[in-house]
Amino acid sequence: MASTERRGVRRFTAAERLVHRITGTLMLLCATTAAFLYFGPLAQLVGRRDVVATVHEWSGVLLPVPVLLGLFAPAFRADLRRLNRFAPYDRQWLRAVRRRPTEPSERPAGKFNAGQKLYAGWIAGAVLVMMFTGLLMWIMHLLPGISRTSAIFVHDVLAWSIAAVLVGHIRKAYQDPEARRGMRTGYVDRAWAELEHPRWLVRDQPTTERSPGLR
Repeated sequence: MASTERRGVRRFTAAERLVHRITGTLMLLCATTAAFLYFGPLAQLVGRRDVVATVHEWSGVLLPVPVLLGLFAPAFRADLRRLNRFAPYDRQWLRAVRRRPTEPSERPAGKFNAGQKLYAGWIAGAVLVMMFTGLLMWIMHLLPGISRTSAIFVHDVLAWSIAAVLVGHIRKAYQDPEARRGMRTGYVDRAWAELEHPRWLVRDQPTTERSPGLR
């Protein structure tokens, strides 16, 4: 009990953190190899375009695998349900953010705030579209009725959008050391949780303490 108090509040299990790390690694591989394929000067530095293209294709195909494996973990499934639910206080959070600057007390949030929910939903949809258009380009010879130009256009435009959103995501993470600690160790400071995610503590923590296996 004393050890748990020193570590703080349990936010993520090992399974959840592993899914995040593997997914992040695959996304980084996709983005890096895409840059070497897209920009001529970078492509000349590496050479071996066929190897870079293969790494890019397979890292993209494997992107959903960590999430699918994570579904075996109850805590991960519970977090997906939280991300998929937009509560009235999430609208209040968005209104408060638009009226910057605001006090944290004006931005109520559960385990995930409205911005995190929107990010998760958008990136999940974008990855699926990227996979679909990428596969179309990969096996285009099997589907001659589909325009390769259209698939490339959608893939490229969405790739730029994902790059911009990921930069924003990483920037927000670096602005919040405690959030990074939660993803790194699984625990966050109780004072931070009460300030940034008060509805999570009120609604979830008593249940968690009775049943540690749920988180």
